[in-house]
Amino acid sequence: MQHTLVKNVLASEKIHQEYTLKGWVRSFRSNRFIALNDGSTIHNVQCVVDFEQMDKDILDQVTVGAAIEVKGTLKESQGSGQRVEIEVDEITILGTADPEDVKLTILSPKRHSLEKLREQAHLRVRTNTFGAVMRLRSMLSYAVHDYFTKNGFYNVHTPIITGSDAEGAGETFKVTTIDAANPAKNEDGSINYKEDFFGKETNLTVSGQLEAETFALGLGKVYTFGPTFRAENSNTSRHLAEFWMIEPEVAFCDLAGNMDLAEDFIKSVISYVLEHGKDDLEFLAKRQEQEDKQKPADQREPMSLLDKLNFVVENNFKRVSYTEAIEILKNSKPNKKKKFNYLIEEWGADLQSEHERFLVEKHFKCPVILFDYPAEIKSFYMRLNDDGKTVRAMDILFPGIGEIVGGSQREERHDVLLEKMKALNIPKEELWWYLETRKFGTCIHSGFGLGFERLVLFVTGMTNIRDVIPYPRTPLNAEF
Repeated sequence: MQHTLVKNVLASEKIHQEYTLKGWVRSFRSNRFIALNDGSTIHNVQCVVDFEQMDKDILDQVTVGAAIEVKGTLKESQGSGQRVEIEVDEITILGTADPEDVKLTILSPKRHSLEKLREQAHLRVRTNTFGAVMRLRSMLSYAVHDYFTKNGFYNVHTPIITGSDAEGAGETFKVTTIDAANPAKNEDGSINYKEDFFGKETNLTVSGQLEAETFALGLGKVYTFGPTFRAENSNTSRHLAEFWMIEPEVAFCDLAGNMDLAEDFIKSVISYVLEHGKDDLEFLAKRQEQEDKQKPADQREPMSLLDKLNFVVENNFKRVSYTEAIEILKNSKPNKKKKFNYLIEEWGADLQSEHERFLVEKHFKCPVILFDYPAEIKSFYMRLNDDGKTVRAMDILFPGIGEIVGGSQREERHDVLLEKMKALNIPKEELWWYLETRKFGTCIHSGFGLGFERLVLFVTGMTNIRDVIPYPRTPLNAEF
């Protein structure tokens, strides 16, 4: 049966029109006022019941969490807090919810901690906070595809199972059909992977970049948007073992063009949610404001959520070389007073989140693009500069998060790429196909990776990455 979404009813000007709604009961006050929500909006619609005319057996089943169908007439609200309400003619119970069971869950009206909500991740999307976060996540996902499609990119579905480790870090999840208790072995006692399903060692992908590069060198402009996996034992508010990555790759594009693309892309998707996700953003902004009041003054957000998002959209990102950033950090008060956990002592240091956030939040007070990093701390595929010690890499740093984008101009020279792989003991036999792209019409090309959850984290103002993905995968946690 056709029914109307709550968000459309609340926006309707058709007073006295009859509507059918379906949703979940958020509250039922005075045996008269039902707050109904169907997930289409942060706002509930108030449904007013004439309890004297309504079957008592039906009303007894209108409890928090129950799924119901309501038929009634749209009226101007007589009370404060809402513009319109539904005058109920008929209620049908679609799914009951025992009040005693509800008391034991996060659906109960009392306020719950984010940790408690994670324990019941299958229910948390029914709360205001997670409903808002997940609607914005969906909106951002649409905006990503919309931006690249409008700008002439082709979406490429790169492999989830791969024989390579694009990052060269070795922190991968293995994929195998070999019996762990009784594996086939070679004469020297090592595992015989020729007996495995793919006939070689394979793992879940850490990045679709290398495959995307090969497609950029045929289609010009491509992007991937899919799940990636890192077997890092990092139990922090910024890391997940399974997360989504956005990775564009562009032929005939240098580092400057790559920075331009990344900045324009980020501004575009944030602008989209500012325009289309106002209700959810305003709710999350108020939530952040209330949480800030409970923190010491020096730990509060310097800008409101909406001000921060508008600031990113309206201001140019500051572009700073790694060398300049190191000098700033070496001479900073936190470094001189040994407040950093990782002190900056010399050029070549690998920047940590605390350094990135200092540059963004304290020094420049705007998003920062760092470029020209030391080759030794970056991946083999990044284009070596003429100085022989830096590569054409770039990271975009955001307030509250640190690195949100990592990218580079790719090394297009076959001989240089081969030497870099040798130096890092990366077997050319594993990436022969990648090397061949540098033999047949090689050209300058660039790309970047953006962790989707970190983007959602920034846009929603949430502080833990586990709260912006439906079911977080972290060390010792694969629940749900």
